[in-house]
Amino acid sequence: MSRYAFLILPSFNRVYAEAATGLAKAELEVFNQSILAGRVSAIADCDIAGVPYVTFNCGALAARDAAFLANLSSLYALFRVAGENEALYPVPLHRLDRFDDDLITILKYPGKTNEQFTKLLLNVTMLSSRFAPDILTRRLSVLDPLCGRGTTLNQALMYGFNAYGVDLDKRDIETYSAFIQRWLKDKRLKHQAGFGPVRRNRQVVASRLQVSFAATKDDYKAGDLQHIDVVHAETGKVLDFFRPESVDLVVADAPYGVQHGSRATGKRLARSPLDLLSEGAPVWAKALRPGGALGISWNTFVARRDDAAATLAAAGLEVMDDGPYLNFRHRVDQAIVRDILIARKP
Repeated sequence: MSRYAFLILPSFNRVYAEAATGLAKAELEVFNQSILAGRVSAIADCDIAGVPYVTFNCGALAARDAAFLANLSSLYALFRVAGENEALYPVPLHRLDRFDDDLITILKYPGKTNEQFTKLLLNVTMLSSRFAPDILTRRLSVLDPLCGRGTTLNQALMYGFNAYGVDLDKRDIETYSAFIQRWLKDKRLKHQAGFGPVRRNRQVVASRLQVSFAATKDDYKAGDLQHIDVVHAETGKVLDFFRPESVDLVVADAPYGVQHGSRATGKRLARSPLDLLSEGAPVWAKALRPGGALGISWNTFVARRDDAAATLAAAGLEVMDDGPYLNFRHRVDQAIVRDILIARKP
């Protein structure tokens, strides 16, 4: 049995930095259950030579184990701890990341979700799906039905996945379209892109961005492409644009009811996201493949966890509501205490 320690990635957000250790421990425990079959034990936070680490015990980590661990949202560096002097031996890390991190960080706007938290939400959803063991070799498809300006979409692209999105705010979709096409050109990535109206029965029903691209020219020639498909439409109309059982993960950051409210079809803007969730969850669940997972974050001040969980269960999903899944609640500011819910499609 070996002891390991990892440094927490520095966060520019002071409040998130205060919560990062607890969130990292919960994410590691989900990873332990999903990938390592419970081989990790004694997860704790401690100081080594005056520096804070998250530590854990595990049998020797194989290269495949380290390849999974490398993608933990808060992991900065991983070490094996040895001897009474607690000497640190670096463990090589090879992340899934395929592109420069400016894909995630360059687009700034009021109300943008912390990028580390976005990665955590995607990770925990991914690890809770039946497809978790395959993420190093399989290209998953991720749908964000409340995609805004694309933070979740870009994290999915960073992993080499396909990214699909829907949002009601036309300006957000236009901003994302302009950004991602400019980014692809600046990075000189070979791609094809189109953004324009969707017409049905001679009526414009949506605007849609569709992009195909590859990380290298050789990949593009070989047809090894990533796809972006983003639609300006109501979230309840997801199945008008994406086939049933066509995505592996659904990941959404619900409006917090402070700077942004929630709007279900035909209803006024509301602080609570429950109406939106009641309308959207059954549709999102139908878009998921069997074994896929849905992850959603929200402000617990405007909706109770039990009510949100009941809504997902009513949509036919199995809510994962025990163990480490109860340890993601954290303060964002005085008006927001954020939590996440994960549910899997049978």
